[in-house]
Amino acid sequence: MVRANSPVEVAPAVGRALGLSDDALEQRRPLRGQITKSEVRAVSLYALQLRPDSLVWDIGAGTGSVAVEAARIAHDGCVYAIDKDADSADLLRNNVARYGDGRVSVVIGAAPDALNELPDPDAVFIGGGGAAMPEILDTALRRLRAGGRVVANFAVMERANRTYGALRDAGMSPEMTVISAARGRELPDGALRLEAMNPVFIVWGQKE
Repeated sequence: MVRANSPVEVAPAVGRALGLSDDALEQRRPLRGQITKSEVRAVSLYALQLRPDSLVWDIGAGTGSVAVEAARIAHDGCVYAIDKDADSADLLRNNVARYGDGRVSVVIGAAPDALNELPDPDAVFIGGGGAAMPEILDTALRRLRAGGRVVANFAVMERANRTYGALRDAGMSPEMTVISAARGRELPDGALRLEAMNPVFIVWGQKE
């Protein structure tokens, strides 16, 4: 059964600006690609083009990093954080309770079925889809409101290419970018080196 939790009633994170560090979020150890890194998150949120009243789906929410940041932008709207991993549901709920400002609802269930009872979105972020990605994307495009955007992240170029083609076939003018970031790491002697992160492909399109 798919169940959507009501937004958690918590006081807003006083003084918190947009832009959480990865370490601020509770994560499963060892990490298994569960969090959208801050560099990728920034570009993905920009591509979503959220408004203050946007209704957002975050599919494959993982830690909820995109969902809670989206809630900061869509402060008069609402965000649904959807994830099929029941074992990590408490982790997702904890992050939503801490940073979601009462505007994020957690939905534990596998997309696309988990999307059936949700209201139509203005923006859809897909951070995980696996083998069900074609069906998830089809549902997202069908339900997306006019003028809305879908943004998807991939670690593999072939999957990004397939999604780019699907958006093009749906009559959109898709775009793709790759984020290849490196973070500074201080060595024991005080010197600084750059530690490369795995590249992430970001694909997005807008519904006419």
